[in-house]
Amino acid sequence: MAEVKFEDLLGTGAHFGHVTHKWNPNFKPYILLEKNGVHIINLESTIESINKACGFVKKVVHKNGEILFVGTKKQAQDIVQQEADRCSMFYIVERWLGGTLTNFSTIKKSIKRLKMLEKEGSNLYENMTKKETQMLNRERVKLADQHRGIKDMKRLPDAIIVVDAQYEDTAIREAKRLDIPVIAIVDSNTDPNKVDYPIPANDDSMRTIQLIISALADSVVEARAVSSKKDDKPIETSYQNKSKEIVKSNNIEEVVEDTTQEEE
Repeated sequence: MAEVKFEDLLGTGAHFGHVTHKWNPNFKPYILLEKNGVHIINLESTIESINKACGFVKKVVHKNGEILFVGTKKQAQDIVQQEADRCSMFYIVERWLGGTLTNFSTIKKSIKRLKMLEKEGSNLYENMTKKETQMLNRERVKLADQHRGIKDMKRLPDAIIVVDAQYEDTAIREAKRLDIPVIAIVDSNTDPNKVDYPIPANDDSMRTIQLIISALADSVVEARAVSSKKDDKPIETSYQNKSKEIVKSNNIEEVVEDTTQEEE
């Protein structure tokens, strides 16, 4: 897995938080400074959080655990689906259905119905009028959209990865009720304490989302490669942080100033 670097995060605008009057006070430990009415996120803490989350993902996958990627906001949908497909994990990119986790038995029944409708040669369509057939087809399309990323999920996930903890609050609350660990990208308007592994970053930037979700998907792929070799040793990750050297050699005020101008 390629280590996420300070320069990469800076280039994606990961350090831009929300305007100061929208901030959540619990996010204070991750704020570096305020610039032009916008909070600037400390990217050192972002890198440390990514490494910690990647380490946890590896441990889950090494134990044959399953992970659910969640990103229903427009900026995240395509990225989440592509990265989840790449690492062969489950995903939800359409609207989060209430009870997806807490009422999973009902979701499984709905998925079973979908598979029955999709089954070739099914006698379900026999002796039906054209109108009834059209109704079943509409039902099939609707269920396919709702469950396309979790159609093969037979049990609750061992962890979920969320883009925008504020936007996906329902998913996080359901996971918390079931003690399912949550990894989430959190912006300055969000309480990072409501997730187990918060990653402070700009959750509105597509490039930032791509960078972080790709790193987490890489961890899944890497852990699976190790597991396939039947290596029972626990996987540890490096928490070496090179960003301190960059901060020492550059004036952070100048860096923020330059990137602010580029963003504008």
